[in-house]
Amino acid sequence: MTSLKPQHALSQPAQADAFRHMHAGGAVPLVLVNVWDAASARLVEKAGARAIATSSSAISWSLGYPDGSHVPPRLAFDALRRITTATRLPVTADIEAGYAGADGAFDDGLLRQTVTAVLEAGAVGVNIEDSGGIRLTDADEQARRISLVRSIAAESGVNLFINARTDTYLSGQFGDTAFEETLERAERCLAAGADGIFVPGVTDLHILHELSRRIPAPVNALAGLGSASVGELHDAGVRRVSIGGNAAKAAYATVSRVAAEILGDGNWSELAGSPSHSDMDALFSPEGEG
Repeated sequence: MTSLKPQHALSQPAQADAFRHMHAGGAVPLVLVNVWDAASARLVEKAGARAIATSSSAISWSLGYPDGSHVPPRLAFDALRRITTATRLPVTADIEAGYAGADGAFDDGLLRQTVTAVLEAGAVGVNIEDSGGIRLTDADEQARRISLVRSIAAESGVNLFINARTDTYLSGQFGDTAFEETLERAERCLAAGADGIFVPGVTDLHILHELSRRIPAPVNALAGLGSASVGELHDAGVRRVSIGGNAAKAAYATVSRVAAEILGDGNWSELAGSPSHSDMDALFSPEGEG
């Protein structure tokens, strides 16, 4: 399998091993500022990131589609390929529910195509969620899909990091039983080959602490404005922190403010602090890769 990583990067299997090690714990959790294109990936790398994660919502918006498996998969894979080509860091891809159809028409062949495309693009991890339909996918069926992802990755020789996302809290579907449902789904996903558990929608540090204590794998929290600090999340046992589409929203908010100001009173102040043209070009110059 040919990777599109820059020649000076580690091999894809080595990238996968390095990315896996980043979840082992330490003084700080793995913090992922999710990206959606080559420029955002290079900027996040330049800011000091250890790894790059994509955001399915941000990629969808950038291509003119709403979030929720509406973007044509080939466009999502093209975006991923541009991102992996732009950075030397390990990349993990948000593949939503696998781009393989809803529960009633789920296609294992399409899931295989998705995982193969992700690996061929050079990524070393995936997020796969259990909310690809109106209701959460049955826990046993989700475990079966994760097992399939694991087997496809094994065929490639890449020790893909599978981050199993469960929307037990985010969906509001389970109410007071969300905690127990999360633990049950986590157990089944891990037994099927998942490496980490992502539980978006939980901001309560006590709940995060109890989930981290009882799930024998790295727990991923979704953070943003108003969330606990990275240090507080670490103390609660969280080993991976991501921000989803929040960086893209912030970028698009800047576009909105610039446009409103220029089209309103004709002022240019919102452009203050922008990188220069040459700074942006330098992100992609051969000299900037060394």
